[in-house]
Amino acid sequence: MLEKTFKFHQLTLEDIRHQNQRPKVEEYPGYAFVVLFTAELEGSRVQIREHHIYLSGQYLVSVHLEPSDILDRLRDRIKANPDLAHRSLPYLFYLVVDQLVDSLFPVLEKLDDATDAVEDSIIQRPDSAALSQLSDLKRAVVDLRKVLGAQRDVFQRLTTRAIGEVGDQEMSIYYRDVYDHLVRQYETVDSLRDLLSTSMDVYLSTVSNRLNLRITRLTVFATLFLPLTFLTGFFGMNFAWLVSRIMPAWTFWVLAVGVMAVTTLGQLLYYRRHGWI
Repeated sequence: MLEKTFKFHQLTLEDIRHQNQRPKVEEYPGYAFVVLFTAELEGSRVQIREHHIYLSGQYLVSVHLEPSDILDRLRDRIKANPDLAHRSLPYLFYLVVDQLVDSLFPVLEKLDDATDAVEDSIIQRPDSAALSQLSDLKRAVVDLRKVLGAQRDVFQRLTTRAIGEVGDQEMSIYYRDVYDHLVRQYETVDSLRDLLSTSMDVYLSTVSNRLNLRITRLTVFATLFLPLTFLTGFFGMNFAWLVSRIMPAWTFWVLAVGVMAVTTLGQLLYYRRHGWI
């Protein structure tokens, strides 16, 4: 239908078939072709949704592969307010893009909450689950930043000039509103990226500190046994002269157990004084 009825250009149809485009505005004779993106948050992963829009002086066509609750809500809004249906097509185009852009605010709020939760979990218990969630959030923020940066450039262009033959110079006021929303979203994504980078540094520092603490404790335990091993090794030598002179029972308790206990206690006091344990 897009090809035979509306006579849209093959390049636009190719973009729709292949998807994975970038936000853009392209002008063709009699109409403009716009690519915009929305997003949905599934757990800590972001699913990017691609929308293609055709705008001419007679019609406004939107194309999307997945069901779009965003546009369904806009249809219900227009049905509830018939005056909107009688506005100009550029204004309806504004309503569509405004609805698509504003749908990103709840996603960013959820990402912000998820980032706070990850920061708390990293401080309390930095484990592999927190690292996995942190990596997913960083990937989601990077994907959103890439999309929002391009969409911001698209609407920066729309605020300064109309779209081809169907443009309305007065619509630049409305496009500036959408551009302002995109700038806010881009700044939010930038701040989230910085927070996640800081969280990654905190995670690495916390893991490193805990590893150092464990190594210190293991080193202390190993060091405690060094003099004990020396004493047992020295007095365990089977020289006849040495064995013949350590005969009484008290020598075992004094020379063996007593000396080892005093040595261990002295080491513990020394480590405590220097803050090693």
